[in-house]
Amino acid sequence: MQSKVIHNMTRKSDLTCTLHFQLAFIIPSLFVFLGGLFTILAFRLARYTYGFVLEQIWRKKGKDVWWPCKRKQTSVYWIRVFFTQVEMMLSAQTSMGCVLVILVFLLNIGSLIIYFVNLAEAEGYKISFPDSIIYVDTGFNAFFLFYFGLRFVAADDKLRFWLELNSLVDFFTIPPVFVSYYLDRNWLGLRFLRALRLFELPRILQFLRVTKNNYSIKLSKLFAVFIGTWLTAAGFIHLVENNGDPWVQPANSQSISYFKCMYLVMVTMSTVGYGDVVVQTALGRTFIIFFIIGGLVLFANIIPEVVEIVESHKSYKSSYEVVSGKNYIVVCGNITLESVTTFLQDFLLQDTGNVCTEILFLGESLPSLELEAVFKCYSAYTTFFYGSALNSGDLKRVGMESANACLILADVCSPQPYTEDTCNIMRVLSIKNHYPNTRVILQIIQSHNKVHLPNIPNWDWRRGDNIICLAELKLGFIAQSCLVPGLSTLLTSLFIGKENTETKRKHLKDKMLLGDKDYKVMTFQLSNDFADMTFIEVCRLCFVKLNLVLLGIELKFGSRGESTILINPSARIKLHRNTMGFFIAHSLAEVKKAQFYCKACHSDVQDPEQIKKCHCKRRLHSRSFSEILKLRSESLVSHGEPAKSRSLIVLPPQRFVDGVLDVRGKENSRVILDPTGRFHWCDAVPLQEALLGSALCCADLRAVNVRDCSACAILSSNTIASSNPSLVDTESILATLNIRSMQDKPSSASLDAVFRRRALGNQSEPCYKRIPITTELKSSPNAQFINQAPSGNSAIPEQDQLSTTAAPAGAIFSDSFLNSLLSMTYYNHHILALLQTLVTSGTSPALEEQLLEMDSRLSRSPDDMVQNASQLRCKLALLPLSERLLMGVMREDSFGDVYCKALDLFGILCFGLYRLMEEPNPYKNRFVIARPASDLKMLPTDLLFCLVPFNIATTDGQRGEMESRL
Repeated sequence: MQSKVIHNMTRKSDLTCTLHFQLAFIIPSLFVFLGGLFTILAFRLARYTYGFVLEQIWRKKGKDVWWPCKRKQTSVYWIRVFFTQVEMMLSAQTSMGCVLVILVFLLNIGSLIIYFVNLAEAEGYKISFPDSIIYVDTGFNAFFLFYFGLRFVAADDKLRFWLELNSLVDFFTIPPVFVSYYLDRNWLGLRFLRALRLFELPRILQFLRVTKNNYSIKLSKLFAVFIGTWLTAAGFIHLVENNGDPWVQPANSQSISYFKCMYLVMVTMSTVGYGDVVVQTALGRTFIIFFIIGGLVLFANIIPEVVEIVESHKSYKSSYEVVSGKNYIVVCGNITLESVTTFLQDFLLQDTGNVCTEILFLGESLPSLELEAVFKCYSAYTTFFYGSALNSGDLKRVGMESANACLILADVCSPQPYTEDTCNIMRVLSIKNHYPNTRVILQIIQSHNKVHLPNIPNWDWRRGDNIICLAELKLGFIAQSCLVPGLSTLLTSLFIGKENTETKRKHLKDKMLLGDKDYKVMTFQLSNDFADMTFIEVCRLCFVKLNLVLLGIELKFGSRGESTILINPSARIKLHRNTMGFFIAHSLAEVKKAQFYCKACHSDVQDPEQIKKCHCKRRLHSRSFSEILKLRSESLVSHGEPAKSRSLIVLPPQRFVDGVLDVRGKENSRVILDPTGRFHWCDAVPLQEALLGSALCCADLRAVNVRDCSACAILSSNTIASSNPSLVDTESILATLNIRSMQDKPSSASLDAVFRRRALGNQSEPCYKRIPITTELKSSPNAQFINQAPSGNSAIPEQDQLSTTAAPAGAIFSDSFLNSLLSMTYYNHHILALLQTLVTSGTSPALEEQLLEMDSRLSRSPDDMVQNASQLRCKLALLPLSERLLMGVMREDSFGDVYCKALDLFGILCFGLYRLMEEPNPYKNRFVIARPASDLKMLPTDLLFCLVPFNIATTDGQRGEMESRL
């Protein structure tokens, strides 16, 4: 009997019903929705009124009503425990919650399928199922009701939950199922709303780890929104067209199938409008009016975006078409939004206005939407390929064999630097195994991982293979900045970025001397007329005749083409033919004059602009092979006395006696080196004895007497990178501010004199009033937190004008400088070698092999060891004008006068200026001028960035002996 009733209910499921039956199914849903909404609002009003009244009572009676608050806290505790358990049950982070969410979604899809089955039977398609399908649908909706109750209990904001889309679907689909039992008749009605639960599909796919990258996730969202909207809109049109307008008699309905409704919705969204299927009811037409607006936007945005995603995914797996004569490079490794943006800015800056090198990015994961936008902005220069450098097929796709170079980026913020380095080394191994002639430039985080690269077959520095060791260069920079304040800013402006011209203009009185030039380090071959001349002679000639500052040269030796870079070498080193020079210049056109210089044609020329390539160069350059061999042999280090110069005072030869550096044959100080001659050696000290505590603790800072230190370096911690770039340098910033808070109020008495004496190594002077700090920042914009000026109510009102003095003063070292070296090395690998020589005394394949054989364990050198002259590098120093070391310098002297006097008397090469800012300047802050103009007037408070020969004394004990010579 019961099965017969259910069978009759199924047969009575018609597409059309009278208005009374429709209201019988719709009114319960509206009653539940509006009744619940009114109850929630009334409860909120009552709670607000109760709280307001209770607050007034508490104000009047004070502590006499403490017990209601205590009882309320106890009840709230147990309620929160219950709510927490329910939230954990619904959370997809737990196994139970994940199963529950997936089960609810599957049951919704099952309920939607039952709707389609009933719809097909009612339309006469003769699809029949057992009568138990009614029980299945009822069971589904009972579970939905239970799940709705759980969600309601766990919701923090009941009102927002009540108005959610999923809640509205439950309101208009669950009650009609139970009403159908009471009326003994089933109505399909609003059950099409279950299609809106398809919006949950992307979240389910993420739980099941079906979609893992941004593209698959976005594609699933687009499909879910499109299909859900399409089916829901078709269901609504099917409902109103088959039932007609309720107020029209006789009914204006039409018999239309659900498939035709889907067809009508698709035609409407695509704005085609064939007119073969139209709506007749007023409700249907009203719905179409609003749906055209929303559907048109939906269709016009989603379909092209889906096509673009599919096509872009295919293009990322395509192959690069190599064109003969076209330059391109391949970039792989850490391909992220930050690394790519930084690399593109640096790479395109190296050759502004003449970019002809295409950049191919080989990424092991599909780019994010933000990174894809970057690639679109630089579409003229960049192409992204999805693949791995460890896969030979992917290397072939990007044309690695014909690439000018392969650049490998490292994640400098990686929490596991060893793993990051080994992964990049494996990429090098894969590239060299398949394409041995491809030039590879890679970043290495830790210096001890460099020893693995020489073991790779086909790794050859002669082909231009280079290693940029981030830790080595960073620590070298910071160490030199401690010895020479402001050096990091000076080298950054010379090697990578432009000078802070605006800062100099703000704090320089004679602004006309600056001009608009920004100087950089450049390389070019010197004229062969400089052969057999000493470096000092060439350096002076380049400055006086060509207005160029020559920093060093590349000396070639050996049969295998070995070379070394000598910065301000001694007078024993003489130039040979085809010598490369390192200059500070504004443009390449200025540097080329050093190659065009001819003794016969340009010896009397005073204007550098008139020095051009002459026609007599061929005659002067035609020398016999024996002369070339003679010049090459003379270019090597000789053991005899240097030849005297007519215009220069040449220093006596430098030598080591029992491992002790001697200037005039006397033992001045002990200099103990390791067997390589590159590193100072001292007795080992256990690490625990050298560690005290944290820079965030003031007690630890007082224990190390931080106020008395000559320099303080703050290194960034190797922590997991935050999603917010402003938070990666939190500890460094807080440590800097903590140390600054311990410094005394500065006074104007002899602060600059103290600074100058400490620059010369006088450790007996009183402590700094302002602690000199060099802070490492991983993100350069975070300098704003250190440079921020004190508040306006400071005791020194002029402090507000000093808000940007830390960076010009060289108090900040940013890792972004190291990232820029990758692009710079590609264009000119000699610049990297020069920088390594400046900050780390240089490196060479022979030295790397020697360190590898020593297993990185340095020992003390033998006492009778004689050092090679090439190992005696110059020193970076910051020298004042008032010292006897630069005697004869007057206030009216220009930088050109100081340059020539320092070079003639002591072989000291000046290349930068450290000048006090204009008053008011209570903290005696300074700014950097890289390569000052030759006619720039010097001030008595100026400090000079200099390259001092190794045998020139810069400490008090040795300086006294030097002064006796004057």
